[in-house]
Parts: sequence; structure tokens; C-alpha cells
Amino acid sequence: MQFLLAFIVAAPLLGAAAALLPAPPGLKGKSPEQAVLRHGVTVTGVILAAAVALTLGFDHDTPSRIQATTDISWIQALNVRIHLGVDGISLPLLLMTALLFFLCALYSYFKLPAGPSPKAFVALLLVLESGTLATFAVLDLLLFFLAFEMVLIPMYFLIARWGGAQRQAAAWKFILYTLLGSVVMLLGLLLIGLNSGTFDMVTLASDNGRELSHTTQILAVLAIGIGLAVKTPMWPLHSWLPDAHTAAPTVGSVLLAGVLLKMGTYGFVRILLPITPDGMATFAPYLGAFAAVGIVYGSLACLALARKGNKGDLKRLIAYSSVGHMGFVLLGIASMTPTGVNGALFANIAHGLITGLLFFLVGALKDRYGTADLDTLAGATGAALYGRAPRMGAFLAFAAVASLGLPGLAGFWGEMLALFGAFDPAEGLSRPAFLTYMAVGALGTLLTAAYLLIVVRRVCMGDPKAGPELAVADIQRYEFAAWTPLVALTVLAGLWPAVLLGLTDPAVQKLLAGGNS
Repeated sequence: MQFLLAFIVAAPLLGAAAALLPAPPGLKGKSPEQAVLRHGVTVTGVILAAAVALTLGFDHDTPSRIQATTDISWIQALNVRIHLGVDGISLPLLLMTALLFFLCALYSYFKLPAGPSPKAFVALLLVLESGTLATFAVLDLLLFFLAFEMVLIPMYFLIARWGGAQRQAAAWKFILYTLLGSVVMLLGLLLIGLNSGTFDMVTLASDNGRELSHTTQILAVLAIGIGLAVKTPMWPLHSWLPDAHTAAPTVGSVLLAGVLLKMGTYGFVRILLPITPDGMATFAPYLGAFAAVGIVYGSLACLALARKGNKGDLKRLIAYSSVGHMGFVLLGIASMTPTGVNGALFANIAHGLITGLLFFLVGALKDRYGTADLDTLAGATGAALYGRAPRMGAFLAFAAVASLGLPGLAGFWGEMLALFGAFDPAEGLSRPAFLTYMAVGALGTLLTAAYLLIVVRRVCMGDPKAGPELAVADIQRYEFAAWTPLVALTVLAGLWPAVLLGLTDPAVQKLLAGGNS
């Protein structure tokens, strides 16, 4: 177990270095480009297999205990250690990350985005995977920061070199926003470590903020929270997200929504809730307010983009929907209750699966029609997917109803638990304020249903014979292989939520209790 976790974090870096080397003659296949893409599929597949093995070997009877630990002294002067481990909070995120990277590598093998060298594309993808996996596995504040920052450069180049229109501006906006947030976050992490005498997250969580003064906790939450909120993204620090999603290649959008946004919310749960509880209690009402505004703002922006004549881009619409969905995650965290935090963690996984599927589908639509403009897709020469490509229409409708929170699918449970957490927040928080946030969030669920159903009606429905004949390919085999696991897991999590909640709840209970089970 200890070796598996270290292997999962380090192997993508070794794979990235190997991707830049010439392929052995016997493995080139039809071309060196095909060989390096196959290499990407192989490495991410091995990492996924290791993550599955780690999950099977995990002691599910004690998910609150940190398992598969590695703890080695690294920088003695600062008491920084290479400390790795997983519990019921981080294990699902680790597994989902490994799955999404494998599916993206598989998809790219058949549909590589237009751009420069495939070697560079695969190497960047693997470096990105290592950074995201490390973020969910490290248990030292400075290592967390390094892993958090490690993803910025590969994602910047994936957008800037393999993206679509306006990719340079979108890439610069992405990296400037996140870098500025990270600088402030580093100050907060140093403030905690230097005042407490350790950067070890397990020790700090067990101490539960007793070594930190109230003022120190407030300053730490403010600094770290800004950096995490940018990555989440929380309204009004979200403006980099729509541009990045619109310009990114399909797999870039999938990974950005499915994995990178989760790094921010994971930081709130892993660092701020247990280490600075008094500071979080001070800022929780404001975090809840920003979350509630973000839910409605994201939904209204999507409704505006979905309206006829507004030239709304479908990728941009789904990007704005992420602002609303992540608002539910932040609302659950702001409640500071086991119910709300469990809902936030569940919504994290649900959003990764469902929005990842949506971006895969929109990318396929854009490949077939040459555009993601809703007015074009819904016009006289529109998609009318139920008639032209019925299986793709069925997949898109499924992803839409899952995203709007249909009971029985994964999107329902996280949002419902987050609202329940706001209904009865932690002791000391203003219940009238959180009841207001809950009501606003409930309104957001109605708006979400409205814009997603409008998208389904405009893109999927209509007479396929109304316009000129368009030869539209239905789902290809490689697309079916990349998308079906996301559909299956969305149904599984919706019908059997105890699979996930059974892992997260004991760990959340321990985290909120200051390290005591």
C-alpha cells in the first residue's frame, strides 16, 4: 500500500520523461506519433490500475485513518517532510483523477487536438496528472503548495498550444489569476507553519487550531481561502474559467472541470476546516453568501447563453454551470457540519463525472459541426441529435438531466446534502442567514433545470430533415469506450450513494472533531 501510493504520485513524472525519448524500434507501430500516444494510454492505464489496487487494499472499516503512509524528513531546517497518505476524503478524488486522465489519454489516442508535437502533449498530460494526484496525497502544507502549483504550467501550455480561438489570452488569464491567488495562499500556509512549529497536516488537524491565536487563524483563512477560491472557482473570482474552458481542447476542459477545480475545494476541507476552525467559523457566513450568489449567478449566465439569438457557446455555458455547481460545494463546506461537508465531497465527485462527460460530448459536437454555437446547432441546419445521431443525443440528454440533479443520479445527493447542511449549520453560525442561502440555492436548482432542458430541446430535438442533409457520425467506438465509464459511475453513485458516503463520513466526522474519532 505504501509503495502503491508513492508509485501513483511519482510514476506519471517518469512516464513524462520517457515520452520525450525516442520510441524503441519495435514499439513505433505505424508512426512515432502513434507510439507516444500509446505510451500515454499505457502509463495512465497503469496508474489507474494502481489506484484501483490501492482502493481494494484500503481498510474500508477504518476510512478515517490515514493509510498507505510515507513519512520521510526532507527539509530539516523547516521541519518539512515528504508525508503521503490517503483516507476516506482523498481516496475517491485520487481514484476519479486517475480514471479521468486515463479516459482523456484514450480519447486523445484517437482524436488528438490540433497542435504541435504529440510528444509534448503526452508529457504535459502526465506532468499534470502527477501534480493533481500529489495534491490529494500529500500531508505537508509546503508539499501541498508545490503540488498545487505544479499543475499550472502544463495546463497553461495545453490551453495555449492545443486550444482553439483566443487561446493565448485565455491561457494568460488562467495562469495570472491562479498564480496571484497562490502567492497569497503561500503566505497563509507559512503563517500556520511558522506559528505552530510544523507543516504536517495530520499533526495540525489533531491540534485543531489550539496552537494558533484567533487573529492568526483569521489571517490564515483569509490568505489561504483566496488562493483556494480562485482555483475552485468562487464568484467573483471565477472570471478566468469561462475563457479557459472555451479555448481549451476537449481533454483540457474535461480535466480542468473534473480535476483541477476539486483541488480548491479539497484544500478547504483538508486544511482550513480542521486546522483553523475558529477562523473558518468567522468567515463561514461570508463564504456561504458568496456560494449562494455564485449558484444563482452561474445559472442566470447559462440561461442568458441558452436563449435564442444570444450566440451562446455551449462550452462556455457548461463552464458557467460549473460556477453554480461548485457553489453548492462551497455552501456545504461553509455550513461546517458533517452533513454539509459530506455533501460537498459527494458533489465534487458527481461534478467531476458529469461535467467531464458533458465536455467530452460538446467537444465531439464541435468536431462534427465545426462550432459549439447554440444558435448554429439549433438552426435550420441544426443538430437535431435525436434524429441525426440518436445515441449521441441520448448521451447528451442523460448528462444534462444528471447535471440538473435528477434523483437516482449522482448529481442529486451532493446538492441535497449541501442544502441540508445549510438548513442546520454548525453551532455559532447564523441560522437565519444560512436558511436564506439554502432558499437561494434551492432557487438555483430550478434555474439549473431550466437552462439544461432548454439546451436539450434546442440541440437534441427538431426535424432532422428540415434543413439540408447533414452527414453526422453517431458515437464512435473510442468515444463509447471513453464515455461509458462516466455514465456507469454516475448511475452507481446515484443509486448507491453509501459507496461514497461510507468512505467520507467517518473521515469528515474525525476531521471536524479535531482528529478525534
